[in-house]
Amino acid sequence: MKYESGLFGVFGLKRFRTAPHFSSCIFLLSFFIFHLSFTTAWAQQRFHKEMPAGNYSGICPLGDNRYAVVSDKSADDGFFVFHIAIDSVRQRITSLTNEGYRTSGETNRDMEAICYRPSSRTLFVAGERDNEVYEYTLDGQRTGRRLQMPDYIRKASHNYGIEALCYDSIAHRFFLTTERPLPGDSLLRIQAFNDDLQPAGGFFYKPDAPISRKYFHGVSELCALADGRLLVLERQLRVPRLKVGAKSVVRVYEVVLENPDIPDNPENPETPEIPENPDNPENPDNPAAPDGHIIAASSKVLAEKRLLLEFRTRLTLTSRKFANYEGLCQPQPGLLLLVADSQNRYKGILRDWLKVLMIDN
Repeated sequence: MKYESGLFGVFGLKRFRTAPHFSSCIFLLSFFIFHLSFTTAWAQQRFHKEMPAGNYSGICPLGDNRYAVVSDKSADDGFFVFHIAIDSVRQRITSLTNEGYRTSGETNRDMEAICYRPSSRTLFVAGERDNEVYEYTLDGQRTGRRLQMPDYIRKASHNYGIEALCYDSIAHRFFLTTERPLPGDSLLRIQAFNDDLQPAGGFFYKPDAPISRKYFHGVSELCALADGRLLVLERQLRVPRLKVGAKSVVRVYEVVLENPDIPDNPENPETPEIPENPDNPENPDNPAAPDGHIIAASSKVLAEKRLLLEFRTRLTLTSRKFANYEGLCQPQPGLLLLVADSQNRYKGILRDWLKVLMIDN
């Protein structure tokens, strides 16, 4: 049977001169193009003209396709508001509009996370420099209220302080955690707060071990879903000296608690009970605390974790898709929206990537 090569040959197909076979090839090509468009739904997107270069570290939905976004190196304390339209079928952002920066007039405090509480129509922003979470109006002004932070969090290192924050509108609770275990701990402490902004107990979470000593690792965000589930965003980064070959591994986990009620320590509600173990083998980067306490992996309040999704990015000579994803939120049921920290578009190499992902309802 005779055939001729052409455009179809590029796709590994043959263009037959007989009509039935030609129709079959058309069908196969159409299916291939449909499949290609479906698989690119998870592709990263950037809006460099609309979105200022930044160090984006947190994002939360406000409703009506509007999102509050913090950048940890902004000139002063505050947040951006972006209008982001998302095509839920194609799982892609169709447009982004910058509605401006809302400043409180205070100095920058390394804003790492942000969440919205619908009942008060206010925002809460976590700062890693002071390890505090303040409440803000929608125009960026502080209300004078803040989460009543336990001492063990307030005293955390400024480099590994509060990194993640979210609000569960079903349980009416805030959740926050640090980027890595505190000195002397082998596990992360996820602290809860009630609507009265007071501590409400917490539980422990075991982050992934580093892929190797060359990888920086940690938790970068928490996300409370509309169905009551709590997600944890973990990422591991490897950045060679020459930058080319930089890699990131991004994983989203669902937190699973046997008892949905957050456990309290009746003797000290601010600090969960911790058994002694001075060796601290699971966290060599954090030496044992002076009192020799770490969190045991066998603790009854240790949450289980279930991997929801994983993806990787990389920087090569021909591709600049490396991304350090630090912000995570749920724009609508079944979808997640992530934002990356580009270090202010570092030397024109890194980019302010956004990514839409689909998850099970």
